[in-house]
Amino acid sequence: MTEHNSELIAGRYQLVERIGQGGMGRVWRGVDQQLFGREVAIKEIVFPLGLDDGDRTTLLGRFTGEARAAVTLSHPGIITIHDVVEHRGAPVIVMEYIRGQSLAAAIREQGRLPAQRVAEIGSAMLDALAEAHAARIVHRDIKPDNVLLTKDRVVLTDFGIAHLADATTKLSHSGIVIGTPQYMPPEQLEGKRPTPANDLWALGATLYHAVEGQPPFDAEGLHALAVAILTRPHRLVPARDEF
Repeated sequence: MTEHNSELIAGRYQLVERIGQGGMGRVWRGVDQQLFGREVAIKEIVFPLGLDDGDRTTLLGRFTGEARAAVTLSHPGIITIHDVVEHRGAPVIVMEYIRGQSLAAAIREQGRLPAQRVAEIGSAMLDALAEAHAARIVHRDIKPDNVLLTKDRVVLTDFGIAHLADATTKLSHSGIVIGTPQYMPPEQLEGKRPTPANDLWALGATLYHAVEGQPPFDAEGLHALAVAILTRPHRLVPARDEF
């Protein structure tokens, strides 16, 4: 896909403009031409370099299955997935288009957020995660970038993306580590089977970042960061009394 590509994805989804890019793919604002031009967000998943054909096929199957499971989730705090399709050998997720900003963008703009506001965001996220966990879906990649804020909603996005990252790390022989280690619990860094507790750890790290303006753990390089998370207490910060 390119920013000037005029072809339809799955014969119906037209790309309009690229609105974001991260380690796992690119996000576009688009329109669904079969639903009267409804605006949608279209996420193109980009596989890491160096995968052989067998790994790529396995990843595509695993990711598509998990993303389609997320389609069954219906909650105002979880982004609605409209469709999951394959395009040129890679998965594409079609989601509701949300006008707002990410929690990460809010932190960049404002620095520390008011504790009361962070508590409200955390409560909404917990409610959304309870819905996902009841359906036996673990997000695996809770972080400020995956929390969208609007006037009246707090929305979790990118369910299923981290499953691809987990699988890639296990399948690849290149030692690639994909994800956001600053918010990963020790069990995830050790490669253990993900559980709802992973999401709760990552939620805590995300809310810490929002309140303090920096993540609870940081270090130069992935290895040093992993050691810090596995062996050291989080950053000590002055107590804040804003309630």
